[in-house]
Amino acid sequence: MVHRYKLCGYNIVLDTCSGSVHAVDDAAYDVIGMFENTPRDEIVKKISKKHGLSQKEAEECYGETKALADAGKLFSKDTFAPLAGKLKEKNRRIIKALCLHVAHTCNLDCSYCFASQGKYHGERALMSYETGKRALDFLIENSGERHNLEVDFFGGEPLMNFDVVKKLVEYARSVEGGKGKNFRFTLTTNGVLIDDEVIDFANREMSNVVLSLDGRREVHDRFRVDRSGRGSYDVVVPKFQKLVAARGGKNYYMRGTFTHHNPDFLRDIEHMLSLGFSELSMEPVVCKKDDPSALDEGDLKIVEEQYEKLAELMIRREREGRAFTFYHYMIDLGGGPCIYKRISGCGSGSEYMAVTPTGELYPCHQFVGEKRFLLGNIWDGVTNHDVQREFENCSVYARAQCGDCWARLYCSGGCAANAYHATGSVFGVYEDGCRLFKKRIECAIAVALARAFGDG
Repeated sequence: MVHRYKLCGYNIVLDTCSGSVHAVDDAAYDVIGMFENTPRDEIVKKISKKHGLSQKEAEECYGETKALADAGKLFSKDTFAPLAGKLKEKNRRIIKALCLHVAHTCNLDCSYCFASQGKYHGERALMSYETGKRALDFLIENSGERHNLEVDFFGGEPLMNFDVVKKLVEYARSVEGGKGKNFRFTLTTNGVLIDDEVIDFANREMSNVVLSLDGRREVHDRFRVDRSGRGSYDVVVPKFQKLVAARGGKNYYMRGTFTHHNPDFLRDIEHMLSLGFSELSMEPVVCKKDDPSALDEGDLKIVEEQYEKLAELMIRREREGRAFTFYHYMIDLGGGPCIYKRISGCGSGSEYMAVTPTGELYPCHQFVGEKRFLLGNIWDGVTNHDVQREFENCSVYARAQCGDCWARLYCSGGCAANAYHATGSVFGVYEDGCRLFKKRIECAIAVALARAFGDG
């Protein structure tokens, strides 16, 4: 299967199963479009007439396309389906990452929050040091021969339990060498409680920091308010700027959410750039269709246009020496992701789990509080093996709707949580998310091509 599209001045052809990406001229673009269903002589005649080519030139164009097909770089067959189960079996039940919910409480009251303002449909709670320590031991014990282990301090707002976060990092550092492990920590925060101590600690110990900012003041303050209804923009922006300035080039992300109220999210990206931030992410809100924040059909069309304009902006700014990163456009044309990840997806419920303040295990942070998906706990381990098997089998090949999709080996079947909340099944397809993902991949490839050709 091939996917052809035009974007940012390129004629782009993606071969789904080989992963090959081709930037071609107009004649080759048309040849590839007709190649599978039109006789050779007819193709040669049509492109010769349309593009003003000689018979010989048109035949050479056809021949080059056929050579790519013969080499397995166009119209390649899908040979990965039989490997899907085997590849997952190889790493079966080796856990590499935990999302530690150190705080099921929050100092903001964001109405669009999937986590019910940090409570995850339960009671407010803070994780104890003893529970967190046991969670880290559980990760070590179940990580097999993996060296690098990932832990995300999450909430709610994790800085509301900062003392425990510090103690857990100290404990991890004290045992990692003797266990042959290396912990890589991430902190996700709304920024309200950032101070000099947090900045020093985060920049010393966190491999990545995710900072929640929705963009323009009026956009951010529409939802990201405290319990008195006051916006948090003026509180958090100076703190984010100070943290990033002190970070010294280490990874961070400004992570925003766009909704029905700001589908023109590129303006928010540009605002973040004006504040001095260059590592950016903007996510579409995921909520029920009748939620006032939900994206409608008109919004989705605007968002798709915004993604294209974002690609153009990235190419232009890179050409000007003012490059920035957009999380969803990070793509490696020459390398990753590896085929294991393309087939298996994110690994939720098998390689990755979330831990609640009381030590319960869930497939990921977006399933926390959904008792049907309770896997077990950090003391007894996984006891709900039926649910774990469900997630282990949740590959791109488990979704019949993905079989004829050109993007399936990029999205790997999509997010199981979004699929469940949209369709009632982790094997479903969240159609709006699928639509936006495909547009992001098209744009990401265009940006990567511009960079590869030196156009960016």
